[in-house]
Amino acid sequence: MWQYMREDMQAVFDRDPAVRNRLEVWLCYPGFHALFFHRIAHALWQRRLKLLARWISHVGRFLSGVEIHPGARIGRGFFIDHGMGVVIGETAEIGDNCTLYHGVTLGGTSWAREKRHPTLGNNVIVGAGAKVLGPFTVGDNSSIGANSVVVKEVPPNSTVVGIPGRIVPREKPPEAEGQKPDLEHGRLPDPEAKEINRLMEDMRGLEQRFYALQDQLQEHLDEVEQRRPQGKPSQQDD
Repeated sequence: MWQYMREDMQAVFDRDPAVRNRLEVWLCYPGFHALFFHRIAHALWQRRLKLLARWISHVGRFLSGVEIHPGARIGRGFFIDHGMGVVIGETAEIGDNCTLYHGVTLGGTSWAREKRHPTLGNNVIVGAGAKVLGPFTVGDNSSIGANSVVVKEVPPNSTVVGIPGRIVPREKPPEAEGQKPDLEHGRLPDPEAKEINRLMEDMRGLEQRFYALQDQLQEHLDEVEQRRPQGKPSQQDD
């Protein structure tokens, strides 16, 4: 367990530029506090001391604002940034080097006593306020945008945004991104905005065609008017 905690500590230094020293992490990082209590609670849960595990988990929730069920399995180098409002369910599984931001929920969609929470692969990043709901897998090296709601399987090396979450192409291939976790919220694709922009471009094109046809019709009417013999009433006058 202590080896895991050392790796969790290093994850804070790797992914939070605001951190200054280890004492600051021990005293001021609720995500690290929640993970510390979870490591203890999970060890007790595996030894079937479930009531004690739940109580320790509850103490961790009271102190950090992060709720992690002691049955959840969390890998190495896990980092919860800010932490407040994070919820991780009993059957959730999280791989190595994953990052969760505040307000994230790894929730279930069933009351049955079965696998009902998501599985995150390695190097997965979940943005602030995102909800991942159901017993499916989010593949390795994937990113979930802030406030997205994911309810379906996510292949490896994917980016998911929106409600419901949709997989969108990345601006650069995964191998070009390097190994350091990254979640540039401002650079995540916005499929709704792209679709709206496409519709607006189509409307502008239709308007241009309409005005062009209107001009052609007016020119045709002018030619007809010029060719009409003088003094002969037009059908419009009738």
